[in-house]
Amino acid sequence: MKIGEIAKHSSVAVETIRYYEKIGLLPAPDRDASGYRAYRTAHLDRLLFIKRCRNLDMAQDEIRELIRFSENPDADCHQVDALLARHLDHVRVRLKELAHLEKTLQQLQKACSDTGTVQECGILGGLSSEMEDLHNKHSDQDNHVPGTHRPGKG
Repeated sequence: MKIGEIAKHSSVAVETIRYYEKIGLLPAPDRDASGYRAYRTAHLDRLLFIKRCRNLDMAQDEIRELIRFSENPDADCHQVDALLARHLDHVRVRLKELAHLEKTLQQLQKACSDTGTVQECGILGGLSSEMEDLHNKHSDQDNHVPGTHRPGKG
């Protein structure tokens, strides 16, 4: 099938499919006589696997590891379980961060008076000081499972 067909079957954008090929998550398909990519069912299966992993907020390196594990079906699944445990820990940390974010946003919203000017707006004033506090407390390195991301990647 051509790239448009696999995109339609998987509900993944053509650009995303090309990107997954470029970074090695999806193997490059053969080309037909006209030079078009010729995808097989195996490509669709891999693409759907990647999509499910991304829906679980897994990083590219985590997906790459899972693909590597899947290529050795007789191996012990302990490593797969360990990867999932690390990812679950990350999700729990993110949930705590999101709960803190919710509280911060609620406090900012309470700072707003119903009347007044933008200059008197408690939300804008609070954001000015909150952003400095947030920048000092968090780094991009704490954004995901240790060892699976480079700083600043999500």
